[in-house]
Amino acid sequence: MLKASSAKVHWDDHHKHWTVEIAFGAEVVKRPIPNAAKPAAAEELKSQAVAIGRDEGYDLDPAQIVVQT
Repeated sequence: MLKASSAKVHWDDHHKHWTVEIAFGAEVVKRPIPNAAKPAAAEELKSQAVAIGRDEGYDLDPAQIVVQT
């Protein structure tokens, strides 16, 4: 697995879902977080972001994930 440089989770108003953006160097992978309501707990979003990152082949440190509300 590749170690991600950074990751952030934010609400996408246009698509009405949370999105995780995983950065690895200059590459940024954007994926939706399904089944997460708009008022969601940061820990829940981080947990789902880590799982999505793992599915994409990236190792994410939950402490390094920024949740923008």
